This record gives sequence, structure tokens and C-alpha cells, in this order.
Amino acid sequence: MTVVLQLGGAASDLVVGPPAALPGAWAGAPSAVLDPDGGVVLAYRLRRPVGQGRGFANVVARSADGVAVETVAVVGKDRFGGESLERPALVRTPEGRWRLYVSVATPGTKHWRVDVLEAATPEGLALAPARTVLPGSEAAAVKDPVLLHAAGRWHLWASVHPLDDPDHTDRMTTDYATSPDGLEWTWHGTVLAGRPGAWDARGVRVASVVATPTGVRASYDGRATAEENWEERTGTAVAALGPDGRFGPLEADPGPPLGSPHAGGGLRYLDELALPDGGTRLYYEWTREDGAHELRTELR
Repeated sequence: MTVVLQLGGAASDLVVGPPAALPGAWAGAPSAVLDPDGGVVLAYRLRRPVGQGRGFANVVARSADGVAVETVAVVGKDRFGGESLERPALVRTPEGRWRLYVSVATPGTKHWRVDVLEAATPEGLALAPARTVLPGSEAAAVKDPVLLHAAGRWHLWASVHPLDDPDHTDRMTTDYATSPDGLEWTWHGTVLAGRPGAWDARGVRVASVVATPTGVRASYDGRATAEENWEERTGTAVAALGPDGRFGPLEADPGPPLGSPHAGGGLRYLDELALPDGGTRLYYEWTREDGAHELRTELR
């Protein structure tokens, strides 16, 4: 199944620029949810270069038009005792509550865990207590979850990094889990892995998942080598919904990935938001000409 995306074209809009105009400074890793009061609620990550703070904050913002944003909550890495924060995952529960799943790096290690904040409003996430829901282990780091509530339960796709070799912890697969409440999870194994000899051979990370009549369509980040870390490109994959109410393995599209035209070529964390009028708004992080990353959006 080929999904054609026109990314980075004349119709794309800048949402948030990086905290500095240099490589390693990023604004991106978006997660968007429709606001029941109209517009969009958007979460994203801000990062400085290694040695200058890395992923220092997750931001939650409101937007009336999907482009111009107004910050309503900020959570910093120090609140979690973390060395860095990765992509936040924002969801609204069937009960109307807001949750922010925050990926936290354990200081002095390659380990990651995921905590969740919950509040009645997006603004309330700023002071909501944190609870660890995906602790990872000594053998694996877990981060960058993507969540979907469907078929009567919560579904989660997370990036898993093996920690058996400290020189190769950038390797990653996407593993799948289910939950009745979005807090206690049952793992079902790896559903997407790199393909030897392909552009995603070194590792893959699901960035967004959209329900389809027969299953789900996913956008995912991938890279061929360790040197491409932080400059992943975007592919698509699909999975079917099984009779047990769980989604099966993701089948990657064989076509080429999407990337930025600038050096590095990074185009990652593509989030696809279905709009009430039947259109789709895309949010993504891509590499600028100066090597920094910015958060952009466009309508499809």
C-alpha cells in the first residue's frame, strides 16, 4: 500500500522553530489531538545540542487554526529527574481526560522509561503528578510511545532499544502492547523491525497510527546506519486487526522514504491528524538548511 505525502512543499507552515540555529537544536516530535472546543491541542519536544541540555522540555499548546500555537503547559526534564526528554504522546481518554506520556532518559545510562501525567484539561498537565507506566529494564530502553484507543481497549506501539551492547544502543525496533486502561500494559512482542539492506536496516520507530477499515496505517522513522541517528526518514506500514481485537505485525511499504532536501535529510515523527471536515493535517520534524530541526505542518 503506497501512501503519497507531499511534505515540505510550498503549502507547509512553520509551527515552532528550534531553540537555536545550529545542528542538534530541535523543535519537533509532535503529537496532535483534536480539541473538543475546536482547533488542535499539540504536544512537542524542545532540544538543545548534546552538552547543552539535550531534550529539556515537553510543551503542550493550543491552536485555533492548527498552525499558530499558544503554550498552555510546559514540563521540564528536571521534574522527572531525567537527563533528557523525547517525544511526548498526547491523548484524550474516552472519559474526556487528558494524558501526556513522557519519555525520560535515566542519567548516566542509555536507559529510558515512560511516565504519564493526567489532568482534566491540557493546562492541568503542567502540575499533574507523574506515574511510571513503561519502566523498561536493564536489557531494554523503552520510549516514544504511540497510542490508539480502538476495539474496546488501548493499543501502544513503542520504540525499544536493546542495551546488551553499550556501543550500539541506537538500534531500535517497534514493540506492541495492549491495555484496558492505558496504564497497565501487556506486551505482545516486536511488530516492526529494520529490513537488512534497506533504508531502515538499523532501526525503526513508529511515529503515528491511524485506524483504517481493516486495521491501522502507521508512519514510522527509520535509518540504515548508526551515523544516521537523529536524521531518520519517514516510511509507511500497515497492520490488520485480528479476531482477538489486537493488531498484527506491521508490513512496511517497499517504496522509498520521505526526507528533507537539506543535508542530513531528516524528516521524522510524522503525526497524522484527521480533521472534522474530512481533511488531514500533518505535523512533522524536519532538518533545515542550517542543520537545526523545526516543527512544520501542512494540510493533505
